[in-house]
Formats: sequence, C-alpha cells, structure tokens
Amino acid sequence: MPRSSTKRDYYEVLGVTRTASDDDIKKAYRRLALQYHPDRNNAPEATERFKEATEAYQVLSDTEKRNLYDRYGHSAFDRAGAGSTVDFSNFVGLSIEDLFESFFGTGGSRGARQRVQRGQDLRYDLHITLEEAVFGATKEISLTKHVTCSRCTGNGMEPGTQPTKCTRCDGSGEIRRVQQSIFGQFVNVTLCDRCNGEGQVISDPCHECQGRGVVRSRTSLVVEVPAGADEGIQLRMNGQGEPAPRGGVPGNLYIVLHVEPHRFFKRQGNDLLLEMPINVSQAALGDELSIPTLDSKQLPLKVPAGTQSGRIVRIRGEGVPYLREHGRGDLQVHLKVRTPTELSDEQKKLFRQLPATFGSTTNTPTENKSFFDKVKDVPS
Repeated sequence: MPRSSTKRDYYEVLGVTRTASDDDIKKAYRRLALQYHPDRNNAPEATERFKEATEAYQVLSDTEKRNLYDRYGHSAFDRAGAGSTVDFSNFVGLSIEDLFESFFGTGGSRGARQRVQRGQDLRYDLHITLEEAVFGATKEISLTKHVTCSRCTGNGMEPGTQPTKCTRCDGSGEIRRVQQSIFGQFVNVTLCDRCNGEGQVISDPCHECQGRGVVRSRTSLVVEVPAGADEGIQLRMNGQGEPAPRGGVPGNLYIVLHVEPHRFFKRQGNDLLLEMPINVSQAALGDELSIPTLDSKQLPLKVPAGTQSGRIVRIRGEGVPYLREHGRGDLQVHLKVRTPTELSDEQKKLFRQLPATFGSTTNTPTENKSFFDKVKDVPS
C-alpha cells in the first residue's frame, strides 16, 4: 500500500490493527476523543492529535473509504481532489457530548434535556440618609416588573389545556441537517425556531398573559440596609429580578445605594467629620463644650487653652461601623476659630485694650526679624 510521507497511518493513529472491526475502530476513536478533545485537554498538541484521530475515524468508519485507503493509502483521497488539508470546522467546535451524539447517535435528544433559562437582573437606585447608611435601616421599595402570571402559573397556557408536540422538530426541540463531506455525513444540530427548543407549542395561549407566562405588576419589597453601608454599594436580592420563561431561574435585583449629604456631618472612610466653631476667647482660654453625635447623643469635649484654628480632636468609637466587621471608626471634631465681624461698643473697647497687655513685642515682627535682615535692596 502506498504511504504518505506527511501523514501517519490511520490504523496507527487509532492504535488498531488492519483487521479491526467497525466496533473496535469506534471504541478506539472514542477513547482518543475523550483524551484529546479541547474541552478536556489544554495541551498545545492536543488539538492536532484530536484532529488526526477524527480524520482517521472518518475514513476507517466508512466501508467505501476504508477500502480505498487499504488499496491506495492517503493518495486515494488526493486523487479524489480532497487534498491534504481537512476542514474540521464541522466538529472541532463541538462539545464532547455533541461530538459523540453527531458521530455515534448517543447522548439522547437534546430537546429531551431541559434547558434551564435565567431571568434578567434588575437595578433599583435607593436614596438613603447618612444616618441610615451609618446605623442601618429597613426600607420598603416599590417597583414595576414582570411577575409570574397567576392565571396560568407561568406555563403560558389557558387553564385546562395542554401543549401540543411541535411539528417542525417532531418534539425533539432540535432541527438536524445532514451535511456531506469527504469523510461522510455530519449532522448539524440547531435549536428549533418554532418551539425554541422545548419540543412543544402552546395551541391555546393564556388570555391574561397572551402565552408569555408573565405580566407586569407593581411590587413592594423590604430592603435591609446594613450598618456601615456607603455610597455606591450594591445589595443583591436573589430571585427578585425578572422571572425566567417556563419556570426557569429568576434573575436578581440589585439595590444601588446613594447616600444624601448631611447638613453637619461628613464621612471619611469609617470616620465622621464635624466642624465645630469656637470664638477667640474659647481658643485662647480653653473651654468645655457639648458635642452632638450623629445618633443624637451629647458628648463632652475639652478645648485646650491656646487652641489654633483647624485643630482636630478625635473621639474614639463614635464614627461609622465597619461593614461586616466589629467596631466603629472615630468622630473627628475640627475646631474652627471664628473672628467676630460684628462687635458691640464694649467689645471694641476691650479689644483695643488687649494689645497693650501683650507688651511692646506685639508691635514688632521680632519672630521674622531674621527674615527681614536677609532682604537686600534690589537695584533700580
């Protein structure tokens, strides 16, 4: 038998003898396909080995082609105009299950296997206060979405009726088309476009939902906002999205939180910021104040004498709770010294007397004297 210098012998590829039966050839190919199919083997050479085994099987499993190969070897198909390059697009992209079903007719009808469909996810934007974000809250929301039709319970049929077998696919849910190639027949399987792969059609649709199985309805839901939630956090409510056709898995509802700004408090990570105005007397002499917290408590705060504007006093554990953790951040009190803009006559008199009490040093920039000494006259 003539041999090709570029291809291995098909019997050698499958690992069978030249007297192997059709059943032996089929078993050998099944073993190699399971070993080298791209779905199961990511090795660089696996795809080529899979193609090589498939090509050998397509020839040796066909009686006429096998006889030609036994007499002329690979050149038998070169003479037939097939060339040395094989188009594997019909089967390389198939899964293991589809491959065996197309070649061997195994695996059962795909239409008989239920295709689990999933409903679409939905989004709802929920606006909450800073207090609700920090301490958590229970919120009730209302939205319009599809719900399962109560009349047909989602099957799309008028109560008391039954679906009929799809005449286009004969109940299989698939359309099978036979394609001819040099290696024999390939079965191209597609989803039936009349029954959408279900194998059945509804002859008497539900009057309420017109056969869709769902209707639009206003729905109220309770949302639990966790303590420590922040702007942009998404809360997932499983199964509260759009229902899936024919009783599939419903989608999810995603609640996106938006925190409204507070009049006095700001958030910085897990800390709360509060700006506290004090007057010049309090800053100079010190004072004891009462500080409000976000949860309406009153806490004492000591202002040290000589406090400069912008000083931060930190109160531990009065900030934002850590999300899904124990503990809280801090409350940062920013002391802001405010210069009075409207003074009474008595206050003006006191302020005029005040500079003299600091001595003559207040009239000269002694601290900056060294700086001014360094300034030289600039030539004109």
